[in-house]
Amino acid sequence: MVQIPEKQQQILIAHAGLIHRVVMACGNRAQVPDLDRVLLQAEQNDWHALVKAIRRILKGERNLAAFQELDDEDRVILESILQGIQNPETLPSLNSDYDPNVAAPGIASMVHTVRRGNVEALQLISNMAVQMHRAGGDMGRLAAIMRPLIEGERDPDKLCEGFTESGQKLVLDILAELTRLEAH
Repeated sequence: MVQIPEKQQQILIAHAGLIHRVVMACGNRAQVPDLDRVLLQAEQNDWHALVKAIRRILKGERNLAAFQELDDEDRVILESILQGIQNPETLPSLNSDYDPNVAAPGIASMVHTVRRGNVEALQLISNMAVQMHRAGGDMGRLAAIMRPLIEGERDPDKLCEGFTESGQKLVLDILAELTRLEAH
């Protein structure tokens, strides 16, 4: 088994849902009706180069050398997509544990975007919460606090109830990032 460096592994874990969606869409576009909304949300989060590259893959581009403009994180995601198209067994697990340092900014950004009235972000966060609920454990508990976070709950004692130590760190990191986002 090939050992993936920690940073790359965390990128793959954080973006596993997107990677799976794109690979599924390459096989049968009708299986992923929400992909356009997912890509639009990614563009709104300043992932312009990655979304442009994904759209090229959806149109049939498969040569990794054609994507030199990508930064390291985007390149890891794109490589995983291309490998997954060739061999779905290489896809990152959808049930892996999230690194709070990687997951918190993304989740906080989505909550913040929903609070500002973005309907597409609400749809995305709802879909994400369903997947987290299915995963159970801390991810299932995190799904349960999405609505309170969106509604403005910021009491760490209430929000961290029932989480493991690493889950509590994730919630606290989300709260810290929300505080930063809401200050602007």
